[in-house]
Amino acid sequence: MDFLYTLASLRNPVLNAIMQAVTYFGEELLFMAVALVLFWCVDKWKGYYILAVGFLGTIATQWLKLVYRVPRPWKRDPSILVPSAKSGATGYSFPSGHSQSAVCTFGGIARFAKKTWLRIVLILLFALVAFSRMYLGAHFPTDVAVGLAIGIVLVFVMYPIVQHASKSPRWMYGLLGCMILINIAYVAYVSLYPFPADVMLGDNYTDNYLEGLANGWKLLGALLGLTLAYTVDWKKLHFSEKAPLLGQICKIVIGLLLVVGIQKGLKPVFKMISEKPYWDAIRYFLVVVFAGAIWPITFPIWQKVGVKKTSKS
Repeated sequence: MDFLYTLASLRNPVLNAIMQAVTYFGEELLFMAVALVLFWCVDKWKGYYILAVGFLGTIATQWLKLVYRVPRPWKRDPSILVPSAKSGATGYSFPSGHSQSAVCTFGGIARFAKKTWLRIVLILLFALVAFSRMYLGAHFPTDVAVGLAIGIVLVFVMYPIVQHASKSPRWMYGLLGCMILINIAYVAYVSLYPFPADVMLGDNYTDNYLEGLANGWKLLGALLGLTLAYTVDWKKLHFSEKAPLLGQICKIVIGLLLVVGIQKGLKPVFKMISEKPYWDAIRYFLVVVFAGAIWPITFPIWQKVGVKKTSKS
């Protein structure tokens, strides 16, 4: 807490706003946007790599949160939290999900980036996200350190595995199968483990247990959707990431709007049907199938957008 109090003493409105903006670079939505831009427009295998690192990092982080059940710093002293950061500082504290996600996103890109200056910028960016979590009073230094460690280990371990999988469908199915089994084990743990009474009551139940369970089902649906999308592309689609600049912009903007629309739009619809968490799995399955197998069907259209027509002489 002493280090967090030291950071709190440095606060001012301008720095608060900057750190609040920086911390958004560790959010799920930005991770998905970066992964999809890579998948659609740069190199689909780099997209698979970022998705694999991010999915495994999220499972590891969620698992550790429920195993150790460390309260947030602001639960110990409410004055330590910057008020604008409260919505992103619920649930258990250890480890930091934002720090892990930022490493998986920007550290993953740094792993395959060829320019040194770009690697430095990306490393500084995820380091700033980690610092912002402590500055805002959302995490202890140990939370951030372990979140960073999880992301860094996965960034280096998964890179050669995904590279090998890009040359062999058998390896890719093996990788996806292992990820699904790990996710099933996590969902089983959350569903069946006899947690103490305090976990199953009040805010701990809604902010920690139910959130952890929902995240497990979301990831399971996403992984099953990714498996189907990979199969469709490998056996049938073989989509190309290339397009003129205007086509790429249209592909990204319209595609992301549709993905977010499906993700957000289906939520209230499914809530009316049932509150069971497996509906989150169905929702994320549909989102990933759309992003990986349906939207790429339109890519030949975007390859023609922005192409200059030459007149016949």
